[in-house]
Amino acid sequence: MDIVWLKTELLHPVDKGGKIRSYNMLKALKRNCHVTYLTLDDGTADTQARELASEYCHELVCIPHQRREKFTTGFYVELMLNLASGLPYAIKKYESAAMRNEVAKRVADRRFDVLVCDFLAPAVNVPPSLDCASVLFQHNVEAMIWKRHYEVQTNAAKKAYLFRQWQKMLSFEAKTSPQFDCVVAVSREDRKQMQEEYDVKNIYDVPTGVDTEFFRPSGQTKTRPHNLVFTGSMDWLPNEDAIRYFTEQIMPRIKQSIPGVTLTVVGRDPYPGLVELSKRDASIVLTGRVDDVRPFIEEAAVYIVPLRIGGGTRLKIFEAMAMEKPVVSTSIGAEGLPVSDGEDILLADTPESFADAVVRLFQQEGLANEIGQRAAAKVREQFGWDTVAESFASICERTIAMKAAVRWGSKNDHDNSLRISASSAPLR
Repeated sequence: MDIVWLKTELLHPVDKGGKIRSYNMLKALKRNCHVTYLTLDDGTADTQARELASEYCHELVCIPHQRREKFTTGFYVELMLNLASGLPYAIKKYESAAMRNEVAKRVADRRFDVLVCDFLAPAVNVPPSLDCASVLFQHNVEAMIWKRHYEVQTNAAKKAYLFRQWQKMLSFEAKTSPQFDCVVAVSREDRKQMQEEYDVKNIYDVPTGVDTEFFRPSGQTKTRPHNLVFTGSMDWLPNEDAIRYFTEQIMPRIKQSIPGVTLTVVGRDPYPGLVELSKRDASIVLTGRVDDVRPFIEEAAVYIVPLRIGGGTRLKIFEAMAMEKPVVSTSIGAEGLPVSDGEDILLADTPESFADAVVRLFQQEGLANEIGQRAAAKVREQFGWDTVAESFASICERTIAMKAAVRWGSKNDHDNSLRISASSAPLR
C-alpha cells in the first residue's frame, strides 16, 4: 500500500502528543507500506529533522511555509485580521497554495493508493473532491477544544474572541470531515460525536498506543516521596491552562497536608507567568524541553493530568502508566481512554477532590503501587503501537477498496447509460 501522509510540520523533535502518535504510527506502517510524507516546513524544526524523517517515511516532500511566531507583534496582528476570515485562525495559518497544488498533481499522476490527512489543519489544502481514497486522521474533535477554551476563559474580550473561533472551527470541521472517504478517531467518544454532529458516515476509531519497550522503569532512578510530575508542551493552551489551574487551586490545598510537596513541569516553552512563579516558589521546578521524559516520570511519586480543556486522548497518561506510576487526572484529561477510576487511575474534577487524591496516594504507598502495577499491565497487554498500526492499515485498505468499488460502479453506470442511449437511437 502506497500512502501519502499530509502534515503541517516535521516530526522531530518528537516532543508533543500529536507528534508522538504520528511518529509511532508511521514507524509501524513503514514496515509494510510505502510512505510519502508531504508536509509544510516553516524552517523552525530541529536541524536534523529532515535527515531523521527516514525513520518514519521513505520519501520526504517539504513545502516552504511562513508562520508568525507566537506572541510577536505580527502574531497579534494576524489574530486581529482573522476576525474578517471565515476560517478559524488555527486553520487559516496553514493555508498553502503550494501544498494544494502538490496534492492535486500527485492525485492526477496516481502516485499513491490513499491520502491520509493527519489532523484537521492540513485539510484546508486538500481539494474537496479527490479521485483517490482519502482518510482524515482526527486526533481530536477540534471544535470541542475551542469550546472548552471559551468555557473556562474569564476575561470578557478573550472570551468573545474564543467564542468566534469555536464557531468557525465548528463550521469548518462539520463541512470538511464528511468530504473524506473515511475518518479515523482516537476514541469511541470522538467517533460518536463526529457521527452525530458532523454526519460522518464512514468513521472508525483506533486506540492510543504506547511504546511499551521504551516506557519502562529503569530501576536506576529513585522515587522522590512527595514529588509530582506533569509532562507536556507548555506552548499548547490546554497544558498552560492545566498548570495554571493546578498551581493556583490545587497545589495550595495539597501543601496544607504535605508541606514538602514539589511539582516538576517537563515541557518546552513554559509561559512567562509560570517561569516567574518558579522563581518565587522553590517547590515548582521547570525543566523546559528535555530529550527524555522517563527519568522525570520515574522519580515522581504521582503523575498528574489536571486538564480542563482538550479532545482526543492523552498519550501522556499511557506513558506514565507504562512507567508504573499512579496517575491522578480530571475526567477530561482521561477522556476516551479505557481506564477505570480507583483501579488503574484516580479521577478528580474539583480542586478539593484532586488534592485529596494526590494526598491519599502520598500517604498510602501500597495503594499507589497497586494502581501503578495494574495500569502498566493493562497498557503492555493491549496498547502496543504495532497492534494500533495494524488496525489503522486495515481501515486504509478497506477505504481503498470502497473507493475502487464506487469508481467501478460509476464506470458501469456510465457504460450502461451509453448502451441504453445507443440502443434507443433511431436507425439511419
